[in-house]
Amino acid sequence: MARSFVLWLHGLGDSGPANEPIKTLFTSPEFRNTIWSFPSAPSNPVTCNYGSVMPSWFDIHEIPITVNSPKDESGLLKAVRNVHKMIDKEIADGTNPKNVFVCGFSQGGALTLASVLLYPQTLGGAAVFSGWLPFNSSIIQQLTPEAKRTPILWSHGIADKTVLFEAGQAGPPFLEQAGVSCEFKAYPGLGHSISNDELKHLESWIKPRLQSSS
Repeated sequence: MARSFVLWLHGLGDSGPANEPIKTLFTSPEFRNTIWSFPSAPSNPVTCNYGSVMPSWFDIHEIPITVNSPKDESGLLKAVRNVHKMIDKEIADGTNPKNVFVCGFSQGGALTLASVLLYPQTLGGAAVFSGWLPFNSSIIQQLTPEAKRTPILWSHGIADKTVLFEAGQAGPPFLEQAGVSCEFKAYPGLGHSISNDELKHLESWIKPRLQSSS
């Protein structure tokens, strides 16, 4: 199996190392040659937490996040550029772009979405957990035909009180309208967290998409 790369982007106030146990659930032999990366967000003041400084990829103005929550597009695009550098490095090191998967939870899920949609190449896939659309609809004009071919898996707990289910539900229709393939999975009773069921489904979703050659 050729080398693959999974980039995991954590949520607000969290850290990369705290999420590393996730990779232990991916036990299929297809993941033997997978390189995992769990970067930590820089520390920034966060408006929804009264300006407190904490690990944050971009600013969040309010919690809970709804369909109509304000967006910090300039901060988001700065974070996207940093994610693109991580992906660029991995591809330069010899990984097939189709074997690159970007995954993220909550704020990291929103950043995952923006990062793959604005990346100039088709990647293996993106997985958004409890995320939202962190940009305005005008972003559609910036999407390349290559970016639109990256498949997206979107998972959201129906009982989420932090990023409301409606905010997640608004994502797939927006993506379909833009010509992006998105599978949406709703998890009854799940709040603002990631379940083992979601991760097991992610494993089975990535497996058939892995390319055997680099």
